[in-house]
Amino acid sequence: MTERDTMAYDVVIVGAGPSGLACAIRLKQLQPALSVCVLEKGASVGAHILAGAVMEPRALNELFPDWQKRGAPLHTPVTEDRFLLLGARGHWSLPIPPSLHNHGNYIVSLGQVCQWLALEAEALGVEIYPGFAAAEILYDATGQVTGVATGDMGLDREGKPGPRYQRGMALMARQTVFAEGCRGSLTRTLMERFDLQRDSAPQTYGLGLKEIWEIDPAHHVAGRVVHTVGWPLDPATYGGSWMYHLADNQVSVGFVVGLDYRNPYLSPFEEFQRFKTHPAIRPTLEQGRRIAYGARALSEGGWQSIPRLTFPGGLLVGDGAGFLNVPKIKGSHTALKSGMVAAEALVSHLAGDAGAECTAYPEALKASWVWSELHHARNIRPGFRWGLWPGLLHAATDAWLLRGKAPWTLKHRKDHEQLQPARASHPIPYPKPDGHLTFDRLSSVFLTNTAHEEGQPVHLRLEHPETALKVNFRVYDGPETRYCPAAVYEIVRDAGGHPQLQINSQNCIHCKTCDIKDPTQNIRWVVPEGGSGPNYPNM
Repeated sequence: MTERDTMAYDVVIVGAGPSGLACAIRLKQLQPALSVCVLEKGASVGAHILAGAVMEPRALNELFPDWQKRGAPLHTPVTEDRFLLLGARGHWSLPIPPSLHNHGNYIVSLGQVCQWLALEAEALGVEIYPGFAAAEILYDATGQVTGVATGDMGLDREGKPGPRYQRGMALMARQTVFAEGCRGSLTRTLMERFDLQRDSAPQTYGLGLKEIWEIDPAHHVAGRVVHTVGWPLDPATYGGSWMYHLADNQVSVGFVVGLDYRNPYLSPFEEFQRFKTHPAIRPTLEQGRRIAYGARALSEGGWQSIPRLTFPGGLLVGDGAGFLNVPKIKGSHTALKSGMVAAEALVSHLAGDAGAECTAYPEALKASWVWSELHHARNIRPGFRWGLWPGLLHAATDAWLLRGKAPWTLKHRKDHEQLQPARASHPIPYPKPDGHLTFDRLSSVFLTNTAHEEGQPVHLRLEHPETALKVNFRVYDGPETRYCPAAVYEIVRDAGGHPQLQINSQNCIHCKTCDIKDPTQNIRWVVPEGGSGPNYPNM
């Protein structure tokens, strides 16, 4: 096999999201002589970034106190908060929880924020390589992480070198920072190899779906933030929505479903489409035009699910480690801060035994505001295992009475173990899309600008192909055909009428839901060729 070309750096960072870029910037601010490289699997920085997003500027104030003069794309300050409980026909205004008071925060495109951060990083001397997916972790003879290798290019469907084959490159590092975001493929490997979740609760996840709409100016209020709970989800299923009024008559509208839901017939995408028909939501959108769509899993476990953050030769930052504050519905500020804290610890660590674990990082993080913020929020999400009404009552008690200082910590359950068999469940009759307010999945995927090189290996791998029919289809009636927001999975019949699972990997928008929710953990998401996947312009 062709030898890999090799490049060596002090620090290699996998992922050009908020945490990875903040880590790179802070490293160069503190020690300009360090060589720092950032790999990004998207075709450009921001191409795979998706968030609501209301951004709390606390960490950005620390990273760049003059961010406004530098032109950071935080242009729409929040002017109004609303929190609604939706019923099937009506709605009720609820008191704004302390975590959702957004005075001083900004409605942003997190993709645009990352693009700006990348420019700032490059100005400091950071090397950023978009379109290069880190596909393999490199180890030395002792098992220490020594860097990563990018994926091979030009492989055929069977994984064999084709006419344009090019071997991936090895990027060696004294320390490797994994900033892949939620359920990163290499981060999952590290979790398994080093048993990083041994002393923490299971991580739990949500699936966030988002659309950008241009709306009638008569319904637009720049800076308005609306959150809802309730309909169309049943009271036993965790989830909620947002509607953020951006500038230029645009709104970000989205829906989150907790991936611990039980009914295998539930479709998060269809629930999102139903949500838009509610009388409290429809008037804002019905004279408008949908211009973007995307979906992404998010880590909801919080403080009790944070894994061990270091291992020989590397560490975890950002949403890959689970720093989302669920009650705030925000994670960019904690991701930024985690990258900054990691950088500060690495600068000192690299002056000594660079190959050992950077144990100063988790200790510094525990002393930071990230740790205390997540500790105060830790019991909100798991309280909803009892259902909507007990969950709201518990959340109100925790937020207003106990103020996050309860003497107990609630636990999480593994999402993939929560599905009940199809025979114990009721199918959900979802209405057909109208093509104006509600849509099908394929027309939605078109708006993601998703592209995968034709003929490359399928990057959605079945550990045991027979399980797809023996368990998923026969026991759960093919839930992957419903939980995937991009119509990747399809049950088709062969000439004899026998069911087969067809994987339309070209549709994949890299949300990672299948890797999380598959009831036997049989589906493993790995990176396709670098640059493949969605190309979000402003999500």
